[in-house]
Amino acid sequence: MAAGVEKVIHCSTIGVCGHIANPPANEETPYNPGDIYQITKMEGEKLALEAFRSGKIRGTVIRPASIYGPGDLRLLKLFRMIARKRFLIIGSGKPTFHTIYIDDLVEGFILGMETEAADGGVFIIASAKYVPLNDLFKIIAGALGVKPPWLRIPAWPIQLLGTIVEKICIPLGVAPPIYRRRVDFFTKSRAFDISKAENVLGYAPCVSLEEGIQRTADWYRSEGLL
Repeated sequence: MAAGVEKVIHCSTIGVCGHIANPPANEETPYNPGDIYQITKMEGEKLALEAFRSGKIRGTVIRPASIYGPGDLRLLKLFRMIARKRFLIIGSGKPTFHTIYIDDLVEGFILGMETEAADGGVFIIASAKYVPLNDLFKIIAGALGVKPPWLRIPAWPIQLLGTIVEKICIPLGVAPPIYRRRVDFFTKSRAFDISKAENVLGYAPCVSLEEGIQRTADWYRSEGLL
């Protein structure tokens, strides 16, 4: 505001909604953050919306789904473990997962900036479909040319262990080897309705999950990361 910026895009996250018990969620779904990251993102979003809606500055909140694509290293461990056939599925694999390929997210940001009707609004930017985790693992395995993972273990012992390890390690300033939040990846559903972005912004995701996963796997290979 001090610099005279005309409009701001605030990058939030679908994580502010936490676990989606009755999918799909949308922009009207109540906040339900499940960890400190999601809590702080929620607080940041609230501050941004207060500024945008009070007329202090023009702006739009974008909530991306799980971002991936060439250049991303956050999902590298998942790809690498599936490629090396060392991946264990925690829980049933039935919770849903919603992604956004980087090119489509960039387009969503641009549309949010250029669309006047988006001022003061919140928009979920995600791919056209969400899938059960089991399907995600199969798609990744297919892109890597290996058999899908099938070994699975119950979630609750790992969740309990993660909680105990965090309570011991964090006060000591030691990075926990197991985080409960990482186990949540396997147990919490993320599934969203993108119709508001489609109707108001004219958003239309172009990269399918299968194509995006293949591009990402190819990039990992080209960089010698697998």
